[in-house]
Amino acid sequence: MEIQALLITFREVLEALLIVGIIVTYLKRMDHRKYTKYVWLGAGLAVLASIGIAMLFQVVFTGFAAMGSEIYLKIGIMIVSTILLTQMVFWMASHSKDLKGNMEGKMNKFITTGNIVGMVIHSFLVVLREGVETVFFFAAITGGNIGAAMQGWGAITGALIAILVSYFFFKGTMRVPLKTFFKVTGAFIILISAGLLVQAISMMQDINLIGSVMPHVYDITWLLPEHPIDYEHYLRDTGTAPLLSGDIGIFLKALFGYSSMPSIEEVIAYIGYFAAIYLLTAGKGEAKSASAEKKNQAEVLESKIG
Repeated sequence: MEIQALLITFREVLEALLIVGIIVTYLKRMDHRKYTKYVWLGAGLAVLASIGIAMLFQVVFTGFAAMGSEIYLKIGIMIVSTILLTQMVFWMASHSKDLKGNMEGKMNKFITTGNIVGMVIHSFLVVLREGVETVFFFAAITGGNIGAAMQGWGAITGALIAILVSYFFFKGTMRVPLKTFFKVTGAFIILISAGLLVQAISMMQDINLIGSVMPHVYDITWLLPEHPIDYEHYLRDTGTAPLLSGDIGIFLKALFGYSSMPSIEEVIAYIGYFAAIYLLTAGKGEAKSASAEKKNQAEVLESKIG
């Protein structure tokens, strides 16, 4: 859980800091320092709102638990989190290149019209988006115990690393292109997302919400049990210990959705998810190539006409 929290918090906090940092840096460069306080005001209000949403979410989850229906909420959270994580990676991948230009353009519009309220609301919504996503993801990886994720070393470390990275980025000492940076972190987020999807399917099968054509495609508990309890059970039943510890299995399960005895539906969903990601990525790449080719052809035509 802590590694997941670290990666998610790092990614979300970094995105928020980069966007706010771009806005503040631009305002200072254009000699509009007086507006930076409004940007930080909006960001600060968003942080407070995110904490409030986390508390409200926890109350709702506790209510579901009291009714004995928390399993359904957990499944819903995992599925929604899978969608949000995937969307987040694709959104940043497509906007990282022109993120700076978009933010500066919006600030120019607010300054020209004197729309200070709009400036506060814009920075508020930018940070709130990341905060709400973080709450959802924490609920998904902890089974609803958002407070535990927020107070754990993973979330705290992730936030500190994000602050450090953004500091060096804006100081000019970090030269890694944003697009490359978000591709690398995005790959890890995609792995977490696939794991959440598989765990949601496993939970639905556990409560017989959906059935299974083949409950166990394979069984590699002898090699790597997915939980210390499975390790103990295997040792008790066979008299021999699995090759690897159940602690490793529970770590991989929390991070990537590992299962030592997956159903056919889990396997299909896991492979299908990565196949869909590949097709979407390849499709976008082909669309960009086609667009670039058309642009080149148009430029050649114009040069000939000229």
